[in-house]
Amino acid sequence: MTNMLPRSTAAAAVAAAAVSAATASTCILFFLSLLFSIASSSAQQQPEQFADVNQDGKVIELDESNFDAAISTFDYIFVDFYAPWCGHCKRLAPELEKAAPVLAGLKQPIVVAKVNADKYKRLANKHEIDGYPTLKIFMHGVSTEYFGPRKADLLVRFLKKFVAPDVAVLSSDSAIREFVEAADTNFPIFIGFGMEESMISNLAVKYKKKAWFSVAKDFSDEIMAFYDFDKVPALVALHPNYNEQSIFYGPFEETFLEDFIIQSLLPLALPISQETLKLLKDDKRKVVLTIVDDVSEDKSKELIKLLKAAASANRDLIFGYVGFKQFEEFAESFEVNKKTLLPKMVVWDGNEDYFSVIGSESITEVDQGSQITRFLEGYREGSVVQKSINGPSLMGFINSLFGVRSIFILVFVVGVFILILTIGKEEPLTVGTRDQSDQHISSASTLETREAHRTGDKED
Repeated sequence: MTNMLPRSTAAAAVAAAAVSAATASTCILFFLSLLFSIASSSAQQQPEQFADVNQDGKVIELDESNFDAAISTFDYIFVDFYAPWCGHCKRLAPELEKAAPVLAGLKQPIVVAKVNADKYKRLANKHEIDGYPTLKIFMHGVSTEYFGPRKADLLVRFLKKFVAPDVAVLSSDSAIREFVEAADTNFPIFIGFGMEESMISNLAVKYKKKAWFSVAKDFSDEIMAFYDFDKVPALVALHPNYNEQSIFYGPFEETFLEDFIIQSLLPLALPISQETLKLLKDDKRKVVLTIVDDVSEDKSKELIKLLKAAASANRDLIFGYVGFKQFEEFAESFEVNKKTLLPKMVVWDGNEDYFSVIGSESITEVDQGSQITRFLEGYREGSVVQKSINGPSLMGFINSLFGVRSIFILVFVVGVFILILTIGKEEPLTVGTRDQSDQHISSASTLETREAHRTGDKED
């Protein structure tokens, strides 16, 4: 005979099983919901801490806890790596405060942030910060060092190009004028007349940090006359800051186009300063450097015109000039002092070596054009003496905050200070009677007691 549960007992068992299954399902759903909630909270935590940044346009403070979150949250973020004691950083801070709300209000907003790199050294080392201030713009998480102007209005104009299209397409005379007017004068401007965007797009991406690029689809004869080209296609390179222009008529293969762009990124004759040295950083060409006494003198200005003429015929070289009075530390690196006969020309490799051309160590005031020609001929023929510079390399000058002479002065002052301290701590040798010696010891003890009191007062 089969054992059977009473009907009521079976029903109760089924109900209990159903309740148990429902409870288990509820627990599983609750657990999954909790996991999803935690994951969502974690995913949303990074953007929420910066939710009001674009609205108030303030400079945000970053550290090791939120830096990575910031550069992943914002498409464009401009970061000032500073040190609280740095004078340059203190002067830059109010300019960033002025620029921040303007940059936040752009169609493609740029957030401004700062990091105390002196405090958060691990973060500074990660991003290769070796001087203050160091400025970087992070575009979709990828950093690019910023070497542009630091005044608020110019900084805004300079940064606009980082969020601008790689190649602007211009369809009228007015669009061309507006593009040139809006572009910052610190960058060269390239306008391809009658060119397809695809002809220049790859190079525009490659050199976006250093120049503005555009193609003009429709333009008048007046524009052709204004930019002084008589056929298309033509690529016009403008240097508004130096009032210079050059034109390229082809061949329009990428290799030839790139050569023209590289040669046109710098003016024909580059004035050498702490800022413009940064423009040489990625250029592999050697620098024909002319050192004059004072760049503001009329005779120096006339010489610079001749250098520009030579540069236009020797585009495989960079031509630069510097005034001894304007940048003495740099000029001294090339064996120049107050007694040196100037102007002087050398060829610098941009690093630690330079070449002096035999028979052309200096330039006299008579027929300087011919002397420049002979200098270049002597260099190309190998009639040179190779020397090493006395100061830092190119990167040394770029990263230097004080300059060579200032460092020597600083070392000298520290040395004198240490010497004074050392002399002050030396005890004189006393020779005499026991009473005299005891008196000396008593006096020394009194002085030590007074010194201890003074030290205690300072520490308090």
